Amino acid sequence: MTVLDAISAMGPELIDWRHSLHSHPETAFEEHRTAAFIARELRAMGLEVHEGIAGTGVVGVLRNGTGWSVGLRADIDALDVTEATGLPYASQVPGKMHACGHDGHTTMLLGAARAMAANPPGPGTVVFIFQPAEENEGGARVMLEDGLLARFPVDQVYSMHNWPGLAAGHFAVHTGPVMAAFDTFELRVNGRGSHGAMPHEGIDAITLAAQIQLGWQTLVSRAVAPVDPAVISITQVFGGDTLNAIPARVTLRGTVRTFRPETRDFLETEMAFRAKGIAAACHAEAELDYTRRYPATVNAARPAVIARAAAETVAGAEFVATDLPPSMAAEDFAFLLAEVPGAYVWIGNGPVEGGRNLHSPHYQFNDDILPVGVHYLCEVAARALAQDNQRD
Repeated sequence: MTVLDAISAMGPELIDWRHSLHSHPETAFEEHRTAAFIARELRAMGLEVHEGIAGTGVVGVLRNGTGWSVGLRADIDALDVTEATGLPYASQVPGKMHACGHDGHTTMLLGAARAMAANPPGPGTVVFIFQPAEENEGGARVMLEDGLLARFPVDQVYSMHNWPGLAAGHFAVHTGPVMAAFDTFELRVNGRGSHGAMPHEGIDAITLAAQIQLGWQTLVSRAVAPVDPAVISITQVFGGDTLNAIPARVTLRGTVRTFRPETRDFLETEMAFRAKGIAAACHAEAELDYTRRYPATVNAARPAVIARAAAETVAGAEFVATDLPPSMAAEDFAFLLAEVPGAYVWIGNGPVEGGRNLHSPHYQFNDDILPVGVHYLCEVAARALAQDNQRD
């Protein structure tokens, strides 16, 4: 049986796997049922299985002689979202949902593991990395800290994400940046409270917070080059307890997204400088806590070529986009790419209808792309293990 025959034969089981995972979503570092399911299936394939990496991470290893080693990674966690799809296999866990398609990613990597276990590529080693806690918690970083690459060294590493809005089964492959760096902040503006009818007796922290927000937005529009993408978003504002009193303190929280390390450094420094300066001009204080969360996801040159060739083999060259702009969303696969050359691609999930975008309670993964994703993972692994492949 060829790889394609194996993939075709497992089609109904891929859907069963995905629906079972979807019905039982688990969020960051709580993916115990999911991890047990993955480990059980990998063992049934005859693969070497390692559990408990970063708590709930699972690694399967396929060894086929001496040669290159390639890593394939899927994220396994869900989100704190209440599902509203009405699907017969909808989440059975209140307040949790696979609203980003990680159930599909997990299924595709399991399918690829089964196909390759029956038809090993190589010579070489394939490391199947099932990673917890991609959503906000940096599970890839935790796996690295827990010795992932020391225990399972790889020469290259690959991953993918389903992409609503891109035609089903099509691919997008970037050379260079794919997803932005992701940082968070909390700003505390400390003024002096007063009665709402007597603002002159206080220092209005709400007005100051608004001025700081405008100052930050002009950092993006006037201090960062127009061709250098950057986004500062305030997503939470807290202040005040009653209608007739101006609060002494206001807290702002949000995110910063960039691609270039220099721009990231600049915004962190300048956000603090402008906040403190604006507050000081009004005899107030501003304290900024800035936290770097995920680096930018950047494809290495040669792995991007390998990924593109694999995608073209699977979907056809005319269905592989190389000119889509990168996304300002973030992805913690970036931590792996910072350590090992690799590539991250998008696989089309089909049109976005009825608000069914990523992280929406109405989001629906497209089961039709499961075998396409399995085929891509098998193809990219085989190409990465090819003897004419060269290290970056």
